[in-house]
Amino acid sequence: MEITEVRIKLMDEPGERLKAFCSITFDDCFVVRDLKIIEGANGPFVAMPSRKLTARCPNCRTKNHLRAQYCNQCGIRLKEQPIERDEEGRAKLYADIAHPINSQCREMIQARVIAAYEEEKARAKLPGYVSTYEDFDEERTAEAAEPLPKKTPHRKAHSEREQPRGPHKPPEDVTQKERSEPPETAAP
Repeated sequence: MEITEVRIKLMDEPGERLKAFCSITFDDCFVVRDLKIIEGANGPFVAMPSRKLTARCPNCRTKNHLRAQYCNQCGIRLKEQPIERDEEGRAKLYADIAHPINSQCREMIQARVIAAYEEEKARAKLPGYVSTYEDFDEERTAEAAEPLPKKTPHRKAHSEREQPRGPHKPPEDVTQKERSEPPETAAP
């Protein structure tokens, strides 16, 4: 198995530990997205894509994050869930979506991704730099942000308007007499 492509998206957040996102392609046929490059105590390392762990609400059975105090669906106060801990005693709140099975594979991924990250940092300093990482969420956000065509509201003239409903007040130019008289109907 060979990593045939690595795409890096550098993050512009100074002081943050998250340095980049990346996607890797295996044998030109399988892609894993949303790997993270994080600055650790001993240099950058690769974190696999993950999801937050959840527990079901006892009332409505909706999934909620482990540390949620209230159900997202029904609003009931949730009891604190026992949280699994790793070997170092840290709370396990995330689960990897995709990950290497053995250390040899992990080391291969780590070496290739960190090398590509260093190359991307160097390219980012060049004029006209454009990232090769495809961020599908940003594309959807940009599409959703496009303005919709404006609709012209249909307004009735005062004589065509129905009597106001609810707490609304009739227009100032309509007299009390006009409001109390039934609408005229055409003779047959």
